[in-house]
Amino acid sequence: MALKARVLYDFHSENPGEISITENELVTIFSEEEQEGWLQGENSKGESGLLPASYVEIIRDHITSSTTNNGFSSPNTKTETSTNDTYTSPGPQRSLGASSSGGGSFYTSDEDWDEDWDDGSIAANKPQGFTSGAPMYPVTTTLPGRHGNTQQQTRSSATVGRNLNRFSTFVKSGGEAFLLGEASAFVKDGDKIFVVMGKYGPEWQEDPYPFTCTIDDPTKQSKFKGMKTFMSYGLTPTHTNTRVNRRYKHFDWLYDRLVERFPMISVPHLPEKQATGRFEEDFISKRRKGLMWWMNHMTSHPVLAHCDVFQHFLTCGVEEKAWKLGKRKAERDELVGSNFFLTISTPTVPLDLQEVECKTEAFKTFTKKMDDNIVVVNTTINEFARKQITGFKKEYQKVGQSFKLLAQSFELDQQSYSVGLNRAIAYTGECYEAIGTYFAEQPRQDLDPISDLLDIYRGHLANFPDIIHVQKGALTKVKECPKQEGELHDRCNIISCATLAEIQHFHRTRVQDFRSQMQHHLRQQIGFFQKITAKLQDALQKYDDDQ
Repeated sequence: MALKARVLYDFHSENPGEISITENELVTIFSEEEQEGWLQGENSKGESGLLPASYVEIIRDHITSSTTNNGFSSPNTKTETSTNDTYTSPGPQRSLGASSSGGGSFYTSDEDWDEDWDDGSIAANKPQGFTSGAPMYPVTTTLPGRHGNTQQQTRSSATVGRNLNRFSTFVKSGGEAFLLGEASAFVKDGDKIFVVMGKYGPEWQEDPYPFTCTIDDPTKQSKFKGMKTFMSYGLTPTHTNTRVNRRYKHFDWLYDRLVERFPMISVPHLPEKQATGRFEEDFISKRRKGLMWWMNHMTSHPVLAHCDVFQHFLTCGVEEKAWKLGKRKAERDELVGSNFFLTISTPTVPLDLQEVECKTEAFKTFTKKMDDNIVVVNTTINEFARKQITGFKKEYQKVGQSFKLLAQSFELDQQSYSVGLNRAIAYTGECYEAIGTYFAEQPRQDLDPISDLLDIYRGHLANFPDIIHVQKGALTKVKECPKQEGELHDRCNIISCATLAEIQHFHRTRVQDFRSQMQHHLRQQIGFFQKITAKLQDALQKYDDDQ
C-alpha cells in the first residue's frame, strides 16, 4: 500500500538507485518495510528509488492534540516517525550509537590500523563497569507505570510510547531510553558532569584547572625497514609539560570515542583525511593548523578537557601496555548512550520547558543563518585569495615590467642629467614586482586563518542538529504524556540543561574565537599595507636622491 510522506531534511542522491528529495516535499512511499535504513519511494518529480527512512515523516489520518500541564500545547501527529524537528543539517552528521570497537573508519583512508594497537575486538562484549578508582554509586531510572484505559487507542496520551522510527537521533543517542527510565549504570564521582545556573542560563561548571596543548611540526617516521611511512605529531599539554607522540589515526580513534561518550556535546570535527599527497608540505601544514584548532576547542571545553579518554590520549607515554589498558577501558565504558545522561547533575530549580523550547528554536534559526553566511564568506575570501595569488601578482608584475621597459628606452638618451630619472623609474618597476609578490604571499597571513576558523565552525554547526533533535524529542514526549509529567519532566530537565549548557559554551567560544581572529586579520592587513606604503615611499625618494 502506497503512503504519502513529508520530507524532513534535504537529501541529494550520490549513488545509482537513490533519489534526491527536498525539505517539506511530499513523496510517495511504496512500502513501510525498511531495507537497512532505506525506503522505496517516488519523489514529486516522478523519480523512483531509495531514500533515507529517517529523512521522511509518514502522514497519518488520525491526529490528536494534547495540552501539557506546564502551560504549552501542540498538536501531536501519531505517526511511526521520528520526533525530530524539521531541521536541515548544515553539514555531515555525527555518527551516534557507534559500536564500542569504533566502527570501520579505522580501516580506511590513508593510515592503516596496524599492530601497534590492540586489535582484539570487544564489540560483542557486554559493557562492564570499572571496578577501580573512586567509589561508585548505582544510578538507575525506573520505567514509569502505564495507566490503562478501557477505550483502547493507538497510543494513549497517558502512556509513554516508544518512537517507532528506530533510526531517529532521539533513539540512537539514548535520549529516548533515558526519558523512559531504562538507563541504569554506576556513576563515579569523577564521572559526574555539573551544570550550573549562570548569568545567561545553564552552563557547564567552569574548569578549575584549565590547560592548553601545543602541537609541534610533524616528523616523517617509518617502520618495517622503511616499508611503511607515517607522520607523527608531538603533543605537549601544559598541565604535564611532557611530550607524547600521536599519529592521525590516534586522533581519529579519540574522536569516535568522544562522539560515542558525549551525545549532547559538540565534539569538533577533525581535519579531513587525504589518501594521496599526505606527505606534501602544504597538506602537512594545513592539517597541523586544523589539528591545532581542534585541540584548542577540546582543551577549552570544561567537560571534554578532563574526560578520562582525552586525558589518556594526552598523557599516556610510550609504554604499550599502559596504552592498551586505557584503550580497552575507553572502549568498554558503559556511560554511553542513555547512561550518559545519568552523569549530569543539574541545578536544583528546574527549567521552564516552554522557555527551553523557545531558546532551542532561536538557536536553530541562528545556526542555519550562520552556516549559510559561513559558506558565503568562505567562498568570497577563497576567491579573493586566488585573485591575490595569481591575478594581482601578475598585474602588478606587468606594471613593474612596463616601467622597467620605459627606463630601458630612456637609457638610449646619453645625456647625464637623464641617468637619475632612468634609475628611479627602473626602481619603481622593481617595487611593483615586489608588491605583486607581497600580494601572492599575504593570504596565508590573513585570509587562510579565517578559512581555517570557518572550517572548524562548520563542523560544530553540523553537530547541533543531532543535539537539538534529542532535545526536541524529549519535549515532544513530555507533551504527549501530561499525566506522567513528574518523572518525565525531571529527565527532560536534565536533557534540557545539557542542551542549553552546550549552546552557551558554543556562543562564548564563538565570540572569543571570532573576535581574536578578526583582530588578527586586521592587524595583518594594516601591516601588509604599511609594507606596501614603505616600499612606494622608498621608490618616491629615489626621484629626489638622483636629481
